[in-house]
Amino acid sequence: MEEAILSTPEDGVFDLLESNPRGLRYDEAARRLDVEGPNVLEKKRGVPLWRKFLHNFIHFFAILLWVAAVLSFIADTPQLGYACIAVVVINAIFTFWQEFKAEKAIESLQKILPRKARVLRDGEEQEIDAEDLVPGDVVLLEAGNSISADARLVQVNEMRVDNSALTGESEPQSRRSEAMIIENAALADLSNLVFAGTSVASGSGRAVVYSTGMNTEIGKIANLTQEVKEEPSPLQREMGQITKILAVIATCLGVLFFSLGVFVMDMGRAAAFTFGIGIIVANVPEGLLPTVTLALAMGTQRMAKQHALIKKLSSVETLGCTTVICTDKTGTLTTNEMTVREMWVAGRDIVIGGVGYTPTGDFAVDGRPPDDRDTGAMLKLLRVAAFCNNSRLLRPEEQEEQWRILGDPTEAALLVAARKFRYDYETELRIFPRLYELPFDSRRKRMTTTHKVENGVEALVKGAPMEVLGLCKRVWEPEGVRDITEEDRTRVAEMNDRYATQALRVLGFAYREVEKEQKHYEIEDLENDLTFVGLAAMMDPPRPEVEQAIAECRTAGIRVIMITGDYGVTAESIARRVGLIRGRSAKVVTGPDIEEMSDEDLGSVLEEPGVLFARVAPEHKMRIALALKEKGEVVAMTGDGVNDAPALKAADIGVAMGIAGTDVAKDAAEMILTDDNFASIVHAIEEGRAVYDNIKRFVTYILASNIPEIVPFLLFVIAKVPLPLTVMQILAVDLGTDLIPALALGTEHPEPGIMRRPPRSQKERLLSTRLLARAYGFLGPIEAVCSLAAFFLVYWLAGWRPAMGIAAMELSFGAAYAMATTACLGTIVSTQIGNGFACRTERESIFKVGFTTNRFYLLGILSEILILLVFVYLPPFKGLFELQAPAGWVWLFMAAMAPLPLVADEIRKYFVRRKRAHGTRKAGAEEETLQRAA
Repeated sequence: MEEAILSTPEDGVFDLLESNPRGLRYDEAARRLDVEGPNVLEKKRGVPLWRKFLHNFIHFFAILLWVAAVLSFIADTPQLGYACIAVVVINAIFTFWQEFKAEKAIESLQKILPRKARVLRDGEEQEIDAEDLVPGDVVLLEAGNSISADARLVQVNEMRVDNSALTGESEPQSRRSEAMIIENAALADLSNLVFAGTSVASGSGRAVVYSTGMNTEIGKIANLTQEVKEEPSPLQREMGQITKILAVIATCLGVLFFSLGVFVMDMGRAAAFTFGIGIIVANVPEGLLPTVTLALAMGTQRMAKQHALIKKLSSVETLGCTTVICTDKTGTLTTNEMTVREMWVAGRDIVIGGVGYTPTGDFAVDGRPPDDRDTGAMLKLLRVAAFCNNSRLLRPEEQEEQWRILGDPTEAALLVAARKFRYDYETELRIFPRLYELPFDSRRKRMTTTHKVENGVEALVKGAPMEVLGLCKRVWEPEGVRDITEEDRTRVAEMNDRYATQALRVLGFAYREVEKEQKHYEIEDLENDLTFVGLAAMMDPPRPEVEQAIAECRTAGIRVIMITGDYGVTAESIARRVGLIRGRSAKVVTGPDIEEMSDEDLGSVLEEPGVLFARVAPEHKMRIALALKEKGEVVAMTGDGVNDAPALKAADIGVAMGIAGTDVAKDAAEMILTDDNFASIVHAIEEGRAVYDNIKRFVTYILASNIPEIVPFLLFVIAKVPLPLTVMQILAVDLGTDLIPALALGTEHPEPGIMRRPPRSQKERLLSTRLLARAYGFLGPIEAVCSLAAFFLVYWLAGWRPAMGIAAMELSFGAAYAMATTACLGTIVSTQIGNGFACRTERESIFKVGFTTNRFYLLGILSEILILLVFVYLPPFKGLFELQAPAGWVWLFMAAMAPLPLVADEIRKYFVRRKRAHGTRKAGAEEETLQRAA
């Protein structure tokens, strides 16, 4: 159908769509509305809020805690059950609160469609609700209108449309009404069609609607967005693995100790069952889930200060293992604001500073300020550019920071250049008003206006340089007007070619004096016998900070790939300007090229250095993202337009622009850059890496305390020692004293060089052998020895000696039991303080990093000491946890144990650093030997 719409002549379009130049009859429009349905984007039913909330109660870790709670009630330990339930509920509420703004991309797509449309019905022009448009409706379009449906143009008057939100093209595109035949054309090349969600930049036209609602191009994007399935983030997969591992360990140990209790210790089944539950609870790090959630939430707050808003908590860590950033060009790498970069007038090349529509920037000629001759020449060119112009530059209104434009961005860029020059063209236009206009058209490739001036009437011409130059017989210079020479023409052509090879858009300017004022002029009256003035070269410039950000990505081992709807030449030019391509020639792959490729071919292309994608459609972007993910890459996709939404959803993390981005892009993304600054992505990635490192820190910290919590149960079974630590006391550590220090470790600053190492492999596990060995095999045993020493110290001070036997501890010294368990608990808390300092770094010495550089951790230490004192001395808690204050000497012993884990780990780190340094020197010596041999 679309091919027929493209190739049918204007007068045949009405028959093809069963319409009429006078528009549809009212009854026919109503009938079609019943058949086709309203012109709206259908919304696929999303997951209800109550189900999203419920999900936070039934993921694997939560189920593990629910089971522990149920078993606790069965074993007649309700306090333990309530504690487990509290952990699940608090964490669920907190997570839901952070993520309750559910993604509603389709609703946002609906918002960008205009509410009203101007149509012909029964020959009468009227305004109707956009949702009432039907195929066959004749719509009337003019500058500033948003377009409500896909339609075929049947009449145009110098019409240009802004397709940037749909195709990514930075410049308005000319439209035509003539039939065209193009095979495998990109959306942007279909110049006799207009699409829903775009707008008319200039001119006017008339079109016949052929698609509405979900059948439009924007509707297809909506479908693509809906079809993308959410996948768990790397962290979610890691947490799932950790939970399963810990659940298996806890369950196996629980069953083992239940069996030992029944068959070895002759315990009753009920007592052995309670004992087994205690073992399970001791091995489930209840504080891990809320600590991870809070750490991610705090990561989002720190990222917000770096202008990156995170919508989904798990996305914080996903950024840290990003390996590829697929970035749009327009509005992401560039400003999406056309800017005049250079002018050539009177034989001088003038460079203009500044970026975007803000009229600030300097002028330079060969690196120096312009002299009087240059100034006069620039004024002449800018006068022609500002007068022969239909756009407007709008000052920022209240509560706005940015200048805005009304009209064609290319023309607006000329006005910005004039304002930078401090040329008051608005006042001069009032003095020398416009009399007549010959609008720009694609055949003539120029525009002409006439103005009443002091000496009569002047015609000003702007257009394609070589077209304008061909009409010139003279050239203007500050010294006067002279006949143009072949050398002049050659020089203009050379400058035009030089600008064009830099992907700059070039306009030529000329003028002529008109003999008399008329109400109407023919083209031949004005566009001949011209005097050439000069050239202006402009582009949608790269953001100033992008080049440095891309260099940092390269250092961090992150690949950046440009994907744009713009032309390949423009894309390659921008890629070179920002450092995406260095030296080698680029491999430009277009949307039609992708359609011809198999998945294997596309995968091979993605491996090539210097590849960039141009003239791509939304489905191509999504396919690229999926192909990269298939190759094991962690993909971040940036974008700001409607066309980016499906790919943003398909990527591991979608990154939308907060200022220039459409609501569609923002709602489809997991992260929004509030300053539209590509460099903010780099800061966010650094923060994401730091978050993962910090999660490893507090996981090590939390797991290390599991050893002193489980060893007492081993002694209880093997040596029949009175249980040194009760289940409730374990919870006092896991959910009480440990929580704030663990969270404080989540605020640790990134280690030096974090962005000089490659991205973390997806195969690397959070619970690595190294982490488990450090927590379970090194730090944990030190804490266990210290805490048990405190336990036995209390019995020693009470008069018990090893020679009396273990049985005497319970028979003769039962009164000391509560104080002994309190000492065991207190020593676990004190050694966790030293353990926390040790966990702040993996290899670097804490003496180099500094004890006071993480003030939150210092507050965490204070909090756990205060919580311990509250548990020991306040009656409600004292009874709940079965604690009794030990003697002063025992408190001193507990305090003395605090540094031991830190001292031991500092010794370990010293040998690790020494070994690494030796390996580095050895590798360097071998390389030097090989170089000498060569």
